[in-house]
Amino acid sequence: MAHITAKNAYKSLEERINKFPQGAPPSKTLYQILSILFTEEEARLVAKLPIKAFRLKNAANIWNVSQSEAYKILDNLAKKALILDLEDNKGKKYILPPPMAGFFEFSMMRTRQDIDQKLLAELYYQYINEEEDFIKELFYSTDTKLGRVYVQEEVLTNENEVTILDYERATHIIEESKHIGISMCYCRHRMSHVGKSCDAPMDICMTFNNTANSLINNNFARRVDASECKELLHQAYEHNLVQCGENVRSGVTFICNCCGCCCEALVAAKRFGNMNPVQTTSFIPQINYDSCINCGKCIKVCPIDAISKSVENNKEVVKIDDDRCLGCGVCVRNCHKKSITLRKRKEKIITPANSVHRAVLMAIEKGQLQNLIFDNEALTSHRAMGAVLSSILSLEPAKRALANEQLKSTYLDRLLSIKKPERKKSN
Repeated sequence: MAHITAKNAYKSLEERINKFPQGAPPSKTLYQILSILFTEEEARLVAKLPIKAFRLKNAANIWNVSQSEAYKILDNLAKKALILDLEDNKGKKYILPPPMAGFFEFSMMRTRQDIDQKLLAELYYQYINEEEDFIKELFYSTDTKLGRVYVQEEVLTNENEVTILDYERATHIIEESKHIGISMCYCRHRMSHVGKSCDAPMDICMTFNNTANSLINNNFARRVDASECKELLHQAYEHNLVQCGENVRSGVTFICNCCGCCCEALVAAKRFGNMNPVQTTSFIPQINYDSCINCGKCIKVCPIDAISKSVENNKEVVKIDDDRCLGCGVCVRNCHKKSITLRKRKEKIITPANSVHRAVLMAIEKGQLQNLIFDNEALTSHRAMGAVLSSILSLEPAKRALANEQLKSTYLDRLLSIKKPERKKSN
C-alpha cells in the first residue's frame, strides 16, 4: 500500500501546482522529478499549501501542527529552495513558486550532493526538450507571457535612448533592486549533465529583491552589488546572450542570460517558429542594404534563427523574419559594417504592471481565475484579495467581463458595475 500512498501524495502535489497559471502537465516524468525534489511527506504537506503567500500560522493551522513544528518544515523546504521565505514589514512569509520560473530552476542553480543532479537533469531534458506538453503549456497557453526580452542597451542609438522606458532596461532593474543574487545558469548546468552544454558563462543567472534574498540566505545565490551585476550583464552582451526576465513593469524577480542552444524559451522559439514564447522588446532590427556586404555574420549569431538569406530580383540578400524576431539586438551588436539598426515596432508592447496583474491576466486566459480568488487552504487577507480585485478592475472591458463570467460572482459584478467609465478624449 505504501507505493499507492506515495503516488497519491505526488498526484496531490501535481494538482496543487496546476492550480496556478504556470502549471506542469502530469506525466510519468513529472512524477519522477517531483519524487527527487520532494520526499513523500513533503509532497503531502506542500500539496495543502495556499496558492498565494502565507504566514507561519496559516501553515500550522492547515497542517494541524504547532507553529514550531511548522517552522521546522518550512525552514527545511526553504533550505532546499522548494519554497521561498520572504520578508516584508510584517515579518516572514512563504510562497510555493511555480515550476518555472521557480523550483525547477532553483534545484540546478548550484552543485548539490543531497540529490542526484545528473538523473534530475536527464529527467528535465525528457520533460522539457522531448515531451512537448510542458513547453506548450508554459509558453503558449496564454496570450500574456511569463517572460519578456530586454534589449541590449549598448546598441541603442540616441533616438532609441529617448524612446526606451525605464522598465525596458535591464540596467534599471539592477539599479533599483534592494537585493541582487547571482547563481549558476540552470539551463546550461542541466545541459552539461546530458552532454549538450555550450561554452557560455555559467555563473550569470540574476535574481532580484525578496526572491534573491531568500536564495542568498539559503545558499542558492551569492550576493552582489549593482556594479558587479552590471559587469556581468556586459559579459552576457559580449557572449551574445539574450536577457529574458519576468514580464512585469515593477518588482522583477529574475533576468536570465540565455543562449539559443540551452535555454528552453529560445529553443522553443526556434522549434515553433513565429509563436513567440516570450514577449518581444519594443524594437525590431532593420537592414541597410546599401552598406550590407551580405557576410552572414548576423545569421550565425541570431539565437533563434530569425535571420536567413533569400533571393530577391536574382540577388541573394539577408532577410529578418519580423514575426519571429525577439528584438534583442544581438545581430546589431555583431554587424561590423553597422548595417543593422533598431527601430520601434509598429505595435505597442503591453507589459503587466506587476506579478499580481500578470497572474490575473494569465488566470483569466486559462479559465483559472477562481483559483486565485477562492483559495480554500488560505485564510485570505483583505490586502491579498484587494490586490487581485484591483488588477481585475484595471483590465480592459472585455477582460473584466470574462473575469466576471468565470467567477459568476455577485460581489465582483457589483464592483465592475460601479467602475467609472474612461473619459473619451476630446478631438
